[in-house]
Amino acid sequence: MLDEKFTRRGLFLVFLILFLDIVGIAIIVPVLPTYLEELTGSSISEAAIDGGWLLLVYAAMQFLFAPLIGNLSDRFGRRPVLLASVLTFAIDNLICALATSYWMLFIGRVLAGVSGASFGTAAAYIADISHDGNRAKNFGLIGIAFGTGFALGPVLGGLLGEFGPRVPFYGAAALSFVNFVLGVFLLPETLERKNRRRFEWKRANPLGALKQMRNYPGIGWVGLVFFLFWLAHSVYPAVWSFVSAYRYGWSEGQIGLSLGIFGIGGALVMGFVLPRVVPRLGEWRTAVLGLTFTTLGAIGYAGASEGWMIYAVIIATALESLADPPLRSIAAAHVPPSAQGELQGALTSIGSITTIIGPLIFTQAFGYFTSPAAPVAFAGAPYALASCFLVGAIVVFLLKIPRSSAVGPQETEESKRDEADEPEEIPAIEKAARGELTRVPGN
Repeated sequence: MLDEKFTRRGLFLVFLILFLDIVGIAIIVPVLPTYLEELTGSSISEAAIDGGWLLLVYAAMQFLFAPLIGNLSDRFGRRPVLLASVLTFAIDNLICALATSYWMLFIGRVLAGVSGASFGTAAAYIADISHDGNRAKNFGLIGIAFGTGFALGPVLGGLLGEFGPRVPFYGAAALSFVNFVLGVFLLPETLERKNRRRFEWKRANPLGALKQMRNYPGIGWVGLVFFLFWLAHSVYPAVWSFVSAYRYGWSEGQIGLSLGIFGIGGALVMGFVLPRVVPRLGEWRTAVLGLTFTTLGAIGYAGASEGWMIYAVIIATALESLADPPLRSIAAAHVPPSAQGELQGALTSIGSITTIIGPLIFTQAFGYFTSPAAPVAFAGAPYALASCFLVGAIVVFLLKIPRSSAVGPQETEESKRDEADEPEEIPAIEKAARGELTRVPGN
């Protein structure tokens, strides 16, 4: 079992790496339209299309490289992969800051996509130092990093953008370099040599990684739930600003404020609610609760005819943030330590697919239902469509993911004493008390 001090240090540092990475991504959001207009000399409409192609390249690189990065981390450890990723991200932002043509940005976005593929390695890092009793809570750190990073990043980017649209890119590069230096001196390795496996090219590609996941019973259904869940969630970056501007007449500042509150709400739920809910409900029920509130949120945004209703929905359905961590924990429990990087890489590829197709689906839905050709004007149509995907995720989860695949509610002291009276259960109780993780054998 890993030392508690070592575990806390590792969790803090991987959280810091994720947080600074997210801030580095979000810091450029406020200035991207102005930056692209300045760089290409095009209109805001053309700049939006240019930005869409850059996003597509970024997502495609994540899809292609996530399994490779995950398999490399299973072979050589999490630390070197994370450090290389952070350094690559710094180089990407520096290229974007110095770019003299639009096509130079594609070089940067390719590097960003490759480095972003290591988010799965960060998740594998967390899985390495977690056990059944705290895995879902620890995975909540990913959500906290995303929520706080996307809340702080645009604010910082807006401030730096006052000095010029390229300044936030320099800021993101500086953050990544600081992140790299901290990691070099402080980040410990978590994958023991006995749990490492040889690298295989046939498993280090999206199709090979997804095919390999079939060797672990039930993981395919978990992957389908993730696909539907993430596909629905891609509606927010795809159309949130468009719907807000069209439906409520919001300014850029109001749109940013709403997104910031959305992110902060999720971070608060991850930090304060998740650690209290999982021990009482267990991972399976917590996942159902999170998926249900996510569905209710999408329905709420679809029907919000006034701007103030958006904030009411954000507050009322903040528990939607409970969905992702227990789902990740359930997935992690299906595979052995030597395949955690491969699993998280496969999940990152699934997420990248949704990032590619989600914006296409939801922007088309928004465009059609706000056009003169629409049978009825309904700007909330993308959210309604997202709610359908979420209902599908709930159905698959309820029918195909058994409760036995997840950690249940914590036992009461009375039940522990009763079980302790039965000699045949004592070894299992002792093992759980030591915090050892019971894994699926294999690989």
